[in-house]
Amino acid sequence: MSSQTLPRVRPASSATRWYRRAAGALAFAALIELLSRTGLADPEFLPPASEIVGRAVLLLLDPAFRGHALTSLLAWAIGLSIAALLAVPLGLLLGSVPVVDAAMRSVVEFLRPIPSVALIPLVALVIGTGLQHRVALVVYASLWPLLYNTMYGLRGVDPLAKESLRAYGFGPLAVLLRVSLPASAPFIATGLRLAAGVALILTVSTEIVAGRGEGIGVFVFFAGIAVPARMTDILAGVFWVGLFGVAVNALLVAAERRAFRWHHAQWGERP
Repeated sequence: MSSQTLPRVRPASSATRWYRRAAGALAFAALIELLSRTGLADPEFLPPASEIVGRAVLLLLDPAFRGHALTSLLAWAIGLSIAALLAVPLGLLLGSVPVVDAAMRSVVEFLRPIPSVALIPLVALVIGTGLQHRVALVVYASLWPLLYNTMYGLRGVDPLAKESLRAYGFGPLAVLLRVSLPASAPFIATGLRLAAGVALILTVSTEIVAGRGEGIGVFVFFAGIAVPARMTDILAGVFWVGLFGVAVNALLVAAERRAFRWHHAQWGERP
């Protein structure tokens, strides 16, 4: 029996993907609007989507809320940057030197499963509840996606390419910089994108638990403990956090596709 070649499915264009995502977001908003307006969901706890978006726009015009947002973004950016500066070199070291990897493996596997949220009270007691508190937790949480993606990328480097450089007299450092690092760069970029989302979650979570100072999490916390709770304010604050996360992810994905076209050509376009 002769085998038949299946037709290759052409990936959707970038514009088509964005239209689909926008349609999904609008459908979700319409569902919330319908549930609230018809009384299927209590409007006190789930306000209509139109009210949430309207309140979000008004919050953006409020200098106090903009101050909260800038404080959160500062903690997010500093923590993510420090995590990248620590995780990528450490991942290169562990992924390139088996002896160091074996020595550090038990420590890494012990620390990685510890939930970052569980460390919020401990870190607050040790270093206080200011900006350094949020940054420290963001660094800890963001470290792992970057570290493991860097190590995973190094394991996938073509050994023949490394041996070819060694045959021409290049040392371990030159092989690392000329072959291993460029080949693992797409995986490091993916780790950065994952870490950016984790950092945003930890920033807001830490602010909510701390319940003091400034930040979107603090804004949400005080809206929640108000009597009655200001659900529209809570969901409007969450709206801006989610929108920022979507924007950052989209920018990083676009940067990945532009910088590593050869990688996406080899493995296929991301859906």
